[in-house]
Parts: sequence; structure tokens; C-alpha cells
Amino acid sequence: MMKVRWSAGARERMDKTADFIQEQYGVKSKMRFKKEVRRVNDLLKANPYLGPVEPLLEDLTAEYHSIVVNSLNKMVYRIADDTIHIADFWDTRREPQKQAQQLKDNESLNLKS
Repeated sequence: MMKVRWSAGARERMDKTADFIQEQYGVKSKMRFKKEVRRVNDLLKANPYLGPVEPLLEDLTAEYHSIVVNSLNKMVYRIADDTIHIADFWDTRREPQKQAQQLKDNESLNLKS
């Protein structure tokens, strides 16, 4: 089984989403959301290629996949050796090209450092 590592940005966006859910819908809804994120995380450990290649990131060197967590969110990840790297956590209601560009910008910064 593979390991899953979250980038700081992906973890932060997921936590902000969870906090928003709690503010709007209560603690139980936040807990259901976090449980769903863990379920998808565990699915990826066993089936890393479960998510399709993310078409908005096909021009990057690394191959990125995405998997839907719920109707409003998806995790964007890449696979390297025995690790699944969660690179971003997208709100599917936002502009997808803008979110993809942010990830691309971060990717190019990581390659320079």
C-alpha cells in the first residue's frame, strides 16, 4: 500500500473548506466531510490510479490525477515512487483554469528550489 503526503497548501485549503462547512452547517457536517476526505485518501492508497489524469495539468512534466471527494471538491495528486502527493484541493465551483494555473506556478517554484 502506498503512502499519502499532503502539501501544505492542499492541507490548508481542505482545512478551510472544513471550517467553512462547520460555520455554515455545523460540526456534524464538518465531521462527515472530513470522514469523506479520509475515505478517498484510503481509496487512493490502495488504488493510486483511480483518479483520471487531470486535463488542465497535462502540459506539466509530472502526471497529475484528480479524484472527486464530493460534489464540490476534488483532490489533485501525483504519484512518485511509493508515495501519492496530494498537490492541491480544489473547489469545483471556482474557476478551474485559475486553480490549475496556481498549481502550475507552485510547481515551477518547487522545481527552481
